[in-house]
Amino acid sequence: MTATITNLPSLYDPFTTEAKWQKFWEENQIYKADPNKGGEPYCVVIPPPNVTGSLHMGHAFESALIDTLVRYHRMQGRNTLWLPGTDHASIAVHTILEKQLKAEGKTRQELGRDKFLERSWQWKAESGGTIVNQLRRLGVSVDWSRERFTLDEGLSKAVAEAFVSLYDEGLIYRGEYLVNWCPATQSAVSDVEVESKEVEGNLWHFRYPLTDGSGYVEVATTRPETMLGDTAVAVNPNDDRYKHLIGKTLTLPITQREIPIISDELVDPAFGTGCVKVTPAHDPNDFEMGKRHNLPFINILNKDGTLNANGGEFVGQDRFVARKNVVSRLETDGFLVKIEDYKHTVPYSDRGKVPVEPLLSTQWFVKIRPLADKALAFLDEKNSPEFVPQRWTKVYRDWLVNLRDWCISRQLWWGHQIPAWYAVSETNGQITDNTPFVVAKSTDEAWEKAKAQFGENVQLEQDPDVLDTWFSSGLWPFSTLGWPEQTPDLAKYYPTTTLVTGFDIIFFWVARMTMMAGHFTGQMPFQTVYIHGLVRDENNKKMSKSANNGIDPLLLIDKYGTDALRYTLVREVAGAGQDIRLEYDRKKDESPSVEASRNFANKLWNAARFVMMNLDGQTPGQLGQPNVTELSDRWIISRYHQVIKQTTNYIDNYGLGEAAKGIYEFIWGDFCDWYIELVKSRLQKDADPLSRKAAQQTLAYVLEGILKLLHPFMPHITEEIWQTLTQQPENSSQTLALQAYPQADANWINPALETQFDLLIGTIRTIRNLRAEAEVKPGARIIANLQTDSESERQILIAGQSYIKDLAKVETLTIAAGQQPSTVTKKKPQRGLKTIGLVIAGLVFLRVALAVADTVDNVPFLGTFFEIVGLGYSAWFVARNLLSTPARQRFLAKFFASPTEKNLSETVPQAPQAAEKSIAGVVGTVQVVIPLAGVVDIETLRAKLERSISKVEAEAQSLKGRLSNPKFVDKAPADVVQAARDALAEAEKQVEILRLRLQTLV
Repeated sequence: MTATITNLPSLYDPFTTEAKWQKFWEENQIYKADPNKGGEPYCVVIPPPNVTGSLHMGHAFESALIDTLVRYHRMQGRNTLWLPGTDHASIAVHTILEKQLKAEGKTRQELGRDKFLERSWQWKAESGGTIVNQLRRLGVSVDWSRERFTLDEGLSKAVAEAFVSLYDEGLIYRGEYLVNWCPATQSAVSDVEVESKEVEGNLWHFRYPLTDGSGYVEVATTRPETMLGDTAVAVNPNDDRYKHLIGKTLTLPITQREIPIISDELVDPAFGTGCVKVTPAHDPNDFEMGKRHNLPFINILNKDGTLNANGGEFVGQDRFVARKNVVSRLETDGFLVKIEDYKHTVPYSDRGKVPVEPLLSTQWFVKIRPLADKALAFLDEKNSPEFVPQRWTKVYRDWLVNLRDWCISRQLWWGHQIPAWYAVSETNGQITDNTPFVVAKSTDEAWEKAKAQFGENVQLEQDPDVLDTWFSSGLWPFSTLGWPEQTPDLAKYYPTTTLVTGFDIIFFWVARMTMMAGHFTGQMPFQTVYIHGLVRDENNKKMSKSANNGIDPLLLIDKYGTDALRYTLVREVAGAGQDIRLEYDRKKDESPSVEASRNFANKLWNAARFVMMNLDGQTPGQLGQPNVTELSDRWIISRYHQVIKQTTNYIDNYGLGEAAKGIYEFIWGDFCDWYIELVKSRLQKDADPLSRKAAQQTLAYVLEGILKLLHPFMPHITEEIWQTLTQQPENSSQTLALQAYPQADANWINPALETQFDLLIGTIRTIRNLRAEAEVKPGARIIANLQTDSESERQILIAGQSYIKDLAKVETLTIAAGQQPSTVTKKKPQRGLKTIGLVIAGLVFLRVALAVADTVDNVPFLGTFFEIVGLGYSAWFVARNLLSTPARQRFLAKFFASPTEKNLSETVPQAPQAAEKSIAGVVGTVQVVIPLAGVVDIETLRAKLERSISKVEAEAQSLKGRLSNPKFVDKAPADVVQAARDALAEAEKQVEILRLRLQTLV
């Protein structure tokens, strides 16, 4: 599949091109991995997006980073697998479906589990592929034949295997513990699914009276409604204020329940009054105190966040309504002391978006310590996995150290149903906290175990809860490769090579995977964890739904193309793990940074068109390796191999942004702006055939290399150009994606040559800038004088003078030494001897000449003729060499100049002094002088610059006046004042630039 013409269309159409190659890659299974092939494996599993999701900028950023790495390593010859898939997202799917049911006036309980699951699978079939199709638009080079879904049969088998294995080892247990409860989803949530938010709240102070009537204690709380479940008041045993009260009892207001005063070192004497209410069923710290002191556990909440029968008169009220009513009742009864404003941290459900409630509940838990300790051992002993950037290693380690047992059961229906079956025949047909159960990998196995344990007449009911989504996601790196079966994929590609993910998911997912993998496979699931930053908006703020500042990547793709967006996201990365900022105009839905990348694509496209139009229909293969004949050829090939070396080094060390920038600068600057311009004259039909062939070879060689270098970053446009450049037939399955990545050849790299060429480029650029400043007409050819005291620089300029004349439109170019010092230098002894010798030789010559003259003088008429000629010559000689000071200096210099000075005067023409009405500039130590007489009207230019200076100075003075006015600075909005300061700085800079331009008019 390739273009049907020998050259590219005049305009690049990203939309047609990208769709074409995405279809080609997938239909031809270009990225299908083969475990039976050779090559060092390189495997990446996609962080599975929620099946409910749609593409957001974070997905686009992460996918662009991963695809760059995967394409690069594939082209490096590694046996590459990028495995795609999605997560079933229990809570998210429930939220969607229950909203639909609510709109229909139904509940999932009314619908029933089976019907609800049917509806869930139907929704997945119809809408669950949205994000997968959107990922396809990014052109990701995944193996779609291996696409996985966490509820697939194979992955479900892996989940059952893991659960049963952990249970049999005593690492999974069922018990009543305090869990994070989300009333919105009516499910337990894990610690990592809780987001702490700082909120403005209140601290309520209440009196609890002593039962003996001798007084009261004052307690403070942020959750007044929980006092209905208080079973004690605690003080610190070392707090002298309350030591005499320890062991006494209080009468709990409203409920009139008698509760003890206990001592516990957990109490902070500095918090509140130093007395804390203890509600073991609704606070993690109180839960631990309750166990230590054998206190009753009184739960006052229903699963929907309303108060249950233990709430007394407040039964059925929502927890926040009950809070107000409890405070009102306590105030009426005289127990309210005061209410303080109080900023504190409240845990919110990440999914339900409501404050979670610590709730006593019977759930399934994983004993996390053995798993975490094994992962810690890998980290401490083998630095496995290795984090990039390394600073995230400590964050990961601290998390493993501080983990508590993991609650893995969720009160939902969509997900992996817990593989435990209760013998309900033992508890009157009901599942209770005490109902015996069996754990099995399948229903059949459960029946076998249950009959053996409880008899043939046993009645079984599977646990209605499902497993935490992160349980199945924790198995993802190896379950997707076939575990627990020993498959060829598992043998070849596991452990995976690199995990690319955001820092905010280290706790949710990365730690889960390392713990699970360490336990079940004895290896870490990946060698490296590359942590990327966030995509921030145009104001450098984190994108979020609540802030409504997200940027739709599909909108930018539709406007600028996939390659432009992908390249922008990667190029903006200033260092591994750093956040990036995306410029965006919300009024126009435009992004200047993505537009710049589209312009880069257009630049490459136009350059490729020019090259192919000048190859006489030949491919790089037909032209062969470059047989360089000129300086510019050697320079561009040296630069090309230098960029290969630089790019591979950056990518190998996860410097993807730096690699993208380096390629950009080489393509746009070195190749397009300089080399192509340098060889245009050599491509003419009447040019020297050998030079023309060398230029064609070099152009084709470097262009094909550029396409390979850039392909991991911009796969679509590079594929299209490469297919046309190499003239692949219509039915070919050849693709740039499977070509070898360029390898740097040290024999081609010539740093000295590159440095020399930098001088030529700088000189050309300086001449061009001077032309622009002097407003020389673009087509006018000029005189340019270059002066430098450096012999090496002069030789470089002489070698490249044809480039300077061509690209800077110079008619006459003088390259000369700098001004010679006017002082006379001390003569060396050899020079004195030489002078004496010349004088003696001259006297001898004069004596001989006089003798000859006497003889000639005796010949008739001849003597008179020579006298006349001699007199005329003498007059000419004196006028030519002795009358003026410069003439005398030139004449004497012929006899008294040093050998070095003689050589220079013979090989390098002396540059004239900078004449009046010239413009001058400097590049390195080279002075560039351009005479302007006859080219531009100097006085008009000078007057124009002076007028511009006066105008800008007046603007600056006006701004200074505003900023010196206290009324303006103090009363105007801060952004207006800052804008004035910025404008003043800009005006002062403009004045400086204009004055420098005026000074150059020497």
